[in-house]
Amino acid sequence: MRVFEEDIVIVGAGVVGLTSALTLQRLGRRVVVFDPSPPGSGASFGNAGTIADFAIAPVGSPALLKQLPSLLLDRQGPFSIRQGAMAALLPWLAQFAWQSLPAHCANNMRAIAALTLDAGARWQGLAADLEAGHLIQNKGCLYVFNNEARYQAGRRDMRLRQALGVNIELLNPGELAQLEPHLPQVEGGGAFFPDALSVSDPGHLVGLIAARAEADGVQILPESVVRLSAQKRQVVLQLGNGQRVTARQVVIAAGAHSKFLADQVGDLVPLETERGYHLEYDGESDRVRRPVCAAESGFYMSPMAGRLRVAGTVELGGVKAPPTPDRLAFLSHRMRDIFPDLKAASRSWLGFRPSIPDSRPVISESRVGRQIIYAFGHGHIGLTLAPMTASLVAALVQSTPPEVPLTDYRVNRF
Repeated sequence: MRVFEEDIVIVGAGVVGLTSALTLQRLGRRVVVFDPSPPGSGASFGNAGTIADFAIAPVGSPALLKQLPSLLLDRQGPFSIRQGAMAALLPWLAQFAWQSLPAHCANNMRAIAALTLDAGARWQGLAADLEAGHLIQNKGCLYVFNNEARYQAGRRDMRLRQALGVNIELLNPGELAQLEPHLPQVEGGGAFFPDALSVSDPGHLVGLIAARAEADGVQILPESVVRLSAQKRQVVLQLGNGQRVTARQVVIAAGAHSKFLADQVGDLVPLETERGYHLEYDGESDRVRRPVCAAESGFYMSPMAGRLRVAGTVELGGVKAPPTPDRLAFLSHRMRDIFPDLKAASRSWLGFRPSIPDSRPVISESRVGRQIIYAFGHGHIGLTLAPMTASLVAALVQSTPPEVPLTDYRVNRF
């Protein structure tokens, strides 16, 4: 059997893997990317399109912990578990509950903020390089709180974010109506993030990254990696087509599909899969002027090229089961509550986000050293963190000082 010898192999052609590939190729390395799916066709395609410098709050929090039992039993709530998956998820849920305690939540928020706060500037630089500035919108993002109680709870959360450097403007109902005149009036208010950017077509943007990477010499091959093992000076990978590949270094950036490869190295990461859904409504992009999060229900309404995308909520439960009708119905019903005249959705989508109990990504060398490097677990903010992650991956590959200390993102923190 012929063995193909490579310099750097990246497993995963999502936005994190492709941005890392482009960065490493430009540093003079030879990069090959393996992914059985087309570039950017997973969560990188189906997200809400927010470059969210404000998204520093972990999923697990003291407030959510108090509500967790009732949320898990509510099939129409923003946080759910796929029927039949509860038993397998109990160890992960125990760690999630632990990370939701006040001190841990505060530490997790600080760690996430260290990665996100200059996300907009990084993306503007990358978009200019890609000649993709037309895909980046600079209109901010908005949270909407339906009633006074939720607004006051939101204000407490916003104060924590402001203390860590997030620029936020709190809005009363009248100010909110001026920003988004087509939304129904609320009794609560809003939180406006003026520095946040958004993307009018995430799939197209990631496609441009892939095209530029290939133009610079990166090979992107439609193959799966089914096994890998680290040896003294190389890593051996077995592909789904039966071929063997050796590489000096391997970067695992396969999102929700990363765990089984990390397990083979002996790094047992508590990664579970969030099944992410979206609906799209053609011709309805003018319903909102910018991405708007309905804070009570946990989803975004994002205006995109020729369509309105509604994305969000959390459903834990793996990558193999078909879409859960309740999740799509939840989004559809909530949209009808906001816009009663809205017609049926034009299409729906299910993708998979890698979810770690503390909401921090794993950006780290493996237990065997820098032969294998991890860049996964970004949860809801993979698009936001792709350029920063690429910089940190390059530092690990090149053994140079990273822009931020990596202790908070190490693989053996659990």
